[in-house]
Amino acid sequence: MAPVRGDGMRGLAVFISDIRNCKSKEAEIKRINKELANIRSKFKGDKTLDGYQKKKYVCKLLFIFLLGHDIDFGQMEAVNLLSSNKYSEKQIGYLFISVLVNTNSDLIKLIIQSIKNDLQSRNPIHVNLALQCIANIGSRDMAEAFSTEIPKLLVSGDTMDVVKQSAALCLLRLYRTCPDIIPGGEWTSRIIHLLNDQHMGVVTAATSLIDALVKKNPDEYKGCVSLAVSRLSRIVTASYTDLQDYTYYFVPAPWLSVKLLRLLQNYNPPTEDPGVRGRLNECLETILNKAQEPPKSKKVQHSNAKNAVLFEAINLIIHNDSEANLLVRACNQLGQFLSNRETNLRYLALESMCHLATSEFSHEAVKKHQEVVILSMKMEKDVSVRQQAVDLLYAMCDRTNAEEIVQEMLNYLETADYSIREEMVLKVAILAEKYATDFTWYVDVILNLIRIAGDYVSEEVWYRVIQIVINREEVQGYAAKTVFEALQAPACHENMVKVGGYILGEFGNLIAGDSRSAPMVQFKLLHSKYHLCSSMTRALLLSTYIKFINLFPEIRSTIQDVFRQHSNLRSADAELQQRASEYLQLSIVASTDVLATVLEEMPSFPERESSILAVLKKKKPGRVPENAEIRDSKSPVPNAHSAHNAQTNHTAGMNNTNASSDLLGLSTPPASQSQTGTLIDVLGDIYSATNGTSSVINNAKKFVFKNNGVLFENDLLQIGVKSEFRQNLGRLGLYYGNKTQTALQNFVPTLQWSADDALKLNVQIKAVEPTLEAGAQIQQLLTAECIDNYSAAPSIVISFRVNGGAPQKITVLLPLTINKFFEPTEMNAESFFARWKNLGGEQQRAQRVFKAQQPLDLPGARNKLIGFGMQLLEGIDPNPDNMVCAGIIHTQAHKVGCLLRLEPNKQAQVCMFRLTIRSSLENVTQEICELLVDQF
Repeated sequence: MAPVRGDGMRGLAVFISDIRNCKSKEAEIKRINKELANIRSKFKGDKTLDGYQKKKYVCKLLFIFLLGHDIDFGQMEAVNLLSSNKYSEKQIGYLFISVLVNTNSDLIKLIIQSIKNDLQSRNPIHVNLALQCIANIGSRDMAEAFSTEIPKLLVSGDTMDVVKQSAALCLLRLYRTCPDIIPGGEWTSRIIHLLNDQHMGVVTAATSLIDALVKKNPDEYKGCVSLAVSRLSRIVTASYTDLQDYTYYFVPAPWLSVKLLRLLQNYNPPTEDPGVRGRLNECLETILNKAQEPPKSKKVQHSNAKNAVLFEAINLIIHNDSEANLLVRACNQLGQFLSNRETNLRYLALESMCHLATSEFSHEAVKKHQEVVILSMKMEKDVSVRQQAVDLLYAMCDRTNAEEIVQEMLNYLETADYSIREEMVLKVAILAEKYATDFTWYVDVILNLIRIAGDYVSEEVWYRVIQIVINREEVQGYAAKTVFEALQAPACHENMVKVGGYILGEFGNLIAGDSRSAPMVQFKLLHSKYHLCSSMTRALLLSTYIKFINLFPEIRSTIQDVFRQHSNLRSADAELQQRASEYLQLSIVASTDVLATVLEEMPSFPERESSILAVLKKKKPGRVPENAEIRDSKSPVPNAHSAHNAQTNHTAGMNNTNASSDLLGLSTPPASQSQTGTLIDVLGDIYSATNGTSSVINNAKKFVFKNNGVLFENDLLQIGVKSEFRQNLGRLGLYYGNKTQTALQNFVPTLQWSADDALKLNVQIKAVEPTLEAGAQIQQLLTAECIDNYSAAPSIVISFRVNGGAPQKITVLLPLTINKFFEPTEMNAESFFARWKNLGGEQQRAQRVFKAQQPLDLPGARNKLIGFGMQLLEGIDPNPDNMVCAGIIHTQAHKVGCLLRLEPNKQAQVCMFRLTIRSSLENVTQEICELLVDQF
């Protein structure tokens, strides 16, 4: 009897039922192995299998694979199914290939040929199956194989609508894999005009495709703006006649409307054609008006569709930031959602109002909702909504409401979720500094922050308060008095001790006239905290004590006893012991005048930007409103404020050199500015010049073409590096080898680079043990994430001591040039020259003619270009000596396509090269050009 035909495939149903009825994993495996043996024998022995049987067995293999078992046969039978004219058999064949066939398989050529046959078929169902398979695989091979067929299908007048829709989505998928697949020139206009298509699926898919293309080539696709506005107007206006059959719960074409609104956010408000701008504003007003209408249905689908269009329209209004009336109306509409029952709506309203608060037109309108937002911060059940309320309060803050908002945030901080405390501390500190009219209030706020959330107060925050107090005489006495009172609390956070040590060491004399804060009282109060603190804080307090000897000579002997006690003990911390010994000798041998000169009060700092905002931006990229900008500074660690004064007098020239990177004016070489806290050898800094190197060692250029090697080496230390990169992520292993016969103590490697570059290249470093034994090697791991294109790589600062001597400091540039994030890109000649032509703008190309540093070596030059990270393309240039490359730089923000052409001139007496770089970003073009010229 012939087997039962039909879509049910009874044999498959029985097999699935058997698997589900298995009582144990062993029974399941046994049943699967039995079935695999049966299928294998059928495929090998039975040459008369028809399409139905092949389909059934292939489905069984698919099911077994989805259960987690490896399948190593059946691919050829699946490929054979592609030639079937039956939909169900062809569908299963494509499904198997999409899931199980590797792009490196030997069968890929057969598969591509079968797909091409289906793409040329007159049956739209077969064409759609082929397009879906291409999109599911989405490999570069597929992109290159069908780079001409799919665009033709998309814009052809003979193509059916359902096929056009699939072609647009397939092209979008391949574009994300291989951006060069989209042809330019006349194709641009034909793709843009798909926005006028009458089929809902086609125009929706085309809008998604155009939105992706616009993000990379906005000027080329600028013509889509007027078409998108026209289409949006026909959908949302009261008398719309467009897409009437696509009303979703009384909302006309909501998802298309959302996509069109998002597409328009890629451009500035249309100014060239007043008619287009007027129609756009009319659309936005209509959407806002409809949001005020009573709901036409109580079903959630209606409100979801309606609100999706509304919020995207508000996003466009915020993006344009040009129509005051629309901005204020949007703010009022969002204010109504702040008390909505739906948590998601409250969250979205707060998020959008954060952006509205940055506009001069709507800032005052946002402030009207301050009380409701404060209530949301305190009473919301969902922590993400509370977080968003904090963001909005920060965004709406100005001089008129700063004190109230800061106080409310301080009150909430005591009970705030641990996950948002650190961010709240940064925001309170920024607002207090930005809007302080009376800096006694600023001092109170920061000390309250330390008292309430000391563990979450970063170094940048308490550095900043010290800098501000030193720069403003009117607040110095108040700061000393306030911090003295704060230190009397039984439970005092270590950050409070640090601030107290700095301020009392500088200005304790301003409150010494009161018997309650006499010199001895101040000293005993600080020293009572000494044994509860970390080594870094103890070092700071020792520096404060030497300051006290200058301020209060009457307690000299008491402080000297403390120094003697700590210098004579066999302390586990050699740094503290040496510091105490040096301070003791300084207080004994130096005359009163010399001591007063060395330990004089800190001078005012040059007014520089605050580092706190940079820290906040790094923690929450994209979440810091522009209206809260205050100036940003670099912030190395102030290890010991007395060292500054010594350096001021004995190496005065250093102050100006390091002014831009020294928050508290410590005037020490950059290598000592370690954020992990290597202590400063004060007397060594004053009386010797053996502190290691202070310049940045740039051996990273040796790694432009390689990832592994020796980064630095001297008589003491060898630093090796091994690295690997994938798209915008990188991982580096640094290997520190001790070449001496003694251990390296206080071995602390730290990162050093500007706050601006830190926002573009996020580098994280794992700590290492502070002791590097003699002849030993330790590894330190770094991870790098390229956020945006950058030019300056970070440095690694290694500080250590040998035999308890003066500190050694080595600063080495890390091999993290932008080319490390290249992905090689295969291209044929047609695609290359089309892309080369598109990147012909002045700002997109760079060309240099230069003399080679070595005799002509074409194979060596080719190897260098391969090591650079780009794909060396053979057979592209008519001149076989010329070298042509292509690659894509991956960043989190965008992908940057880059093309290269290197032409050697063998006829010249001295070997010359002409290098041409073309990319979609000017600064990337220049950076790549400079990197390569320096290496040839």
